[in-house]
Amino acid sequence: MKNSVVLAYSGGLDTSVILKWLQEEKKLNVIAYIADLGQNENLDIAKKNALNMGAKKVIVEDLKNTFAEEFIFPMFRANTLYEGTYLLGTAIARPLIARQQIKVARDFKAKHVSHGATGKGNDQIRFELGYYAHNSRINVIAPWREWDLNSRTELLSYAKRNKIYVPLNKEKEPPYSMDANLLHISYEGKILEDPWVSPKEEMFTMTKNPSSALKKGEIVEISFRKGDPIAVNNKKLSPFKIMDLLNKIGGRNGVGRQDIVENRTIGMKSRGVYETPGGTILLAAHRAIESMILDGPSICLKDEIMPKYAKVIYDGLWFSKERKMMQALIDASQESITGDVKIFLRQGNLDILGRRSRNSRYNKALSTFEEDSIYDQKDANGYIKLKSLRFRN
Repeated sequence: MKNSVVLAYSGGLDTSVILKWLQEEKKLNVIAYIADLGQNENLDIAKKNALNMGAKKVIVEDLKNTFAEEFIFPMFRANTLYEGTYLLGTAIARPLIARQQIKVARDFKAKHVSHGATGKGNDQIRFELGYYAHNSRINVIAPWREWDLNSRTELLSYAKRNKIYVPLNKEKEPPYSMDANLLHISYEGKILEDPWVSPKEEMFTMTKNPSSALKKGEIVEISFRKGDPIAVNNKKLSPFKIMDLLNKIGGRNGVGRQDIVENRTIGMKSRGVYETPGGTILLAAHRAIESMILDGPSICLKDEIMPKYAKVIYDGLWFSKERKMMQALIDASQESITGDVKIFLRQGNLDILGRRSRNSRYNKALSTFEEDSIYDQKDANGYIKLKSLRFRN
């Protein structure tokens, strides 16, 4: 399509304004690309709105299973947490969207791609590194770094002048800056910009308030094969359906809320509130099954590289050589990670009830506090003497 741009379109305020701006200011034909990442939104409405605003073509692509299998699961093999808390729900989605945008640009011979990320955030980096990893010559249009609409208030005014549809929240107000997908939903902006102010309960959409969640709690069993979940409660499911079910189970039990102040890639701090119910359960279960199978040095090595691996993903370097190198090491550690984990969820809390594996290194006969014929406790004398030499000389 001649003189065209592929826009990562969500249907929200920012990308709706950008769709119109690209036509008015850049005189480009807009191909609106909508990635279905399991955000539980009516994408037909977004498609209709894009066409009504003049998009020449709208592409809605179902990436839910791809997202879970090729991005979420590999990341969770590493037990990944950024700065010890963030499960990287936004960071892990951007590389997939960027990759698919470049494919669409190639199919339609478009020379430009565009996104709705601001010049203050991480996503501009994540999108654009993803673009260049797949097409180093693509032209990137980043409206937030070009136009003079420098606030959400100005965006709303532009939308009103141009009769652009703006979705409203339960309070009949423009919503928080949100990003939703199969792994999480994030909230930023408005009252959340003051890190002392607590979010309103009405804001949350994926999880029940822990105090009003199921009082009796719920037990869930997750089965793993080579580090990836393959079944929930003895029912084999696709990667997407596993995450979707864990989100529902975690959500109704009030599991997975996080309120974080994090260090952005560009140097400033930001406050974000997240709901990641399925991911919170999956992380705990994966660590539990690993504890049965991996030896101490292997766990230690994984824990040492995990912060670096998390930072690489956070910084938008999913397609980098260093991420692939670390992934190879992580994946090698998962060859024997097969088994089952039983977890109890209750009003926001999560407890491991049991774990089992045919590859378990746990030996009850060896670990027992009762009498055994395998381990001679006197053997510890020599180990302690050698280990304590530096203290005794």
